[in-house]
Amino acid sequence: MAIRVNPKLIEDIEQYGAEEVSNCYHCGNCSAVCPHSADPFIFPRRSMRTLQMGLESKLRSSLEPWLCYYCGQCSEQCPREAEPGETMMSLRRWLTSRYDFTAISHLFYRSWKAEVVAIVAMALLTGLGFALYGFSSGDINTYDGPTAFLQSPAVHVFDWTMAGVLTLLLLVNSARMWWFTVGSRTDIRVPLLSYVKRAVSLPSHFFTQKRYAQCGEKGPWLVHLVLMLSYVMMFTLIMFFLHEVQAGPGINWNVHAFGYIASVGLIGATVVMLRGRLKKSRPGNKHSHETDWIFLVLLLYVAVTGVTQHVLHRTGFDLAANIAYLAHMMGVVPMLVLEVPFGKWSHLAYRPLAMFFSELVADALRENARVTTQVGIGSPQPARV
Repeated sequence: MAIRVNPKLIEDIEQYGAEEVSNCYHCGNCSAVCPHSADPFIFPRRSMRTLQMGLESKLRSSLEPWLCYYCGQCSEQCPREAEPGETMMSLRRWLTSRYDFTAISHLFYRSWKAEVVAIVAMALLTGLGFALYGFSSGDINTYDGPTAFLQSPAVHVFDWTMAGVLTLLLLVNSARMWWFTVGSRTDIRVPLLSYVKRAVSLPSHFFTQKRYAQCGEKGPWLVHLVLMLSYVMMFTLIMFFLHEVQAGPGINWNVHAFGYIASVGLIGATVVMLRGRLKKSRPGNKHSHETDWIFLVLLLYVAVTGVTQHVLHRTGFDLAANIAYLAHMMGVVPMLVLEVPFGKWSHLAYRPLAMFFSELVADALRENARVTTQVGIGSPQPARV
């Protein structure tokens, strides 16, 4: 069977942030130092080799870039300064663009200006839409109640509609990821029972990213864990307890306590991540793609405006609170509609799925090896002459 080679594959990946790929001469130091590199997933070396050979379809079917957490040890140990850690990060961006059937990820990762324009345009449309709704149905001087400027039931319906669309997009893209990495493979067969047994690990990978904790220093993993749990907590409050969260001006500690914890976690973790990228204090922060900055700045904006509108409402400044709420929604909608399915936030879905799929592939390969061994043992031996 002929294998199609893309001689410009390195140039393509460089547009997603990769640097110095051609410097790699496959000494294997990167794979030797990586705590997660083990049969059948040997990385970054194999991914670097596949990239250099231009094997695009093989690279597209690889799960290895998702098994890397970019601790940077591989880049530190590289004698040729080929930056294998940054290449793995760039491959994750590239793979995201391949899973996305809309090609929006492809556009954003190759042009930060296009991403900024899309975010600004959606923010303005969001502000205009909510302002028109607010002025037509409520009073901008009232924050909650029957005459509220942005009434929670209507906002709740909007949130759930948006969540449904995002879920559909992620499901389609996740299905494409499965097909590229597992479903279309002809060398393995994954039994249905394996999907059921291995699915138990999905929540653990999603909420804790526990393998990240094995990458040497615990600090980056803890920051990532705080960010993840804070986001999930805030998302749960907004999707299921919006009326209680928005009602006031009294404080309902049953829900607001969780909101305060989530807000502190989001702002604190985001500031730490931004500071790390500014100081370049870790190998993983040495290189920063434009989309990383856009994601973090947008997340910080959403968290700060959310806290601002809450404080203004609780202190009786309803007009200012409504304006802050409008500004908050102008950040929330672009972040969810654009960043979750097409940008950095999509990693929250793809990485746990990659862990799940890698376990399925490893099980299938072990089963193939077992069957092959049994067949070899049971085969008749040639007669000796």
